[in-house]
Amino acid sequence: MRSEGALIGVAGSPVQVRNPDATGVETRAGAFMSSALPVAGFAVIEAASLAEAVEKVSTVPCAVAHGVVEVWPLE
Repeated sequence: MRSEGALIGVAGSPVQVRNPDATGVETRAGAFMSSALPVAGFAVIEAASLAEAVEKVSTVPCAVAHGVVEVWPLE
C-alpha cells in the first residue's frame, strides 16, 4: 500500500483541542470520541510539532463552536 502512495503510521497519544467562541485554546490529553459507528471524516495535516498541529486546528469551526478536535500524531 505504501508503494502505491498510502500514508501509513502508528497513531501516538491523542490531544483534544477546543477554542470556545475563539476565546482561548484549551487542550486536554486523551481521546474524547468513542463510537460504535465509523468516523465520519478526518484530515491529515503536516506540522513540525504537536504544538503546531494544535495551533492549526484551533481555529476550525468545530473547535470554535464548542466542539472538540482530536489531534492524533502519526509516529
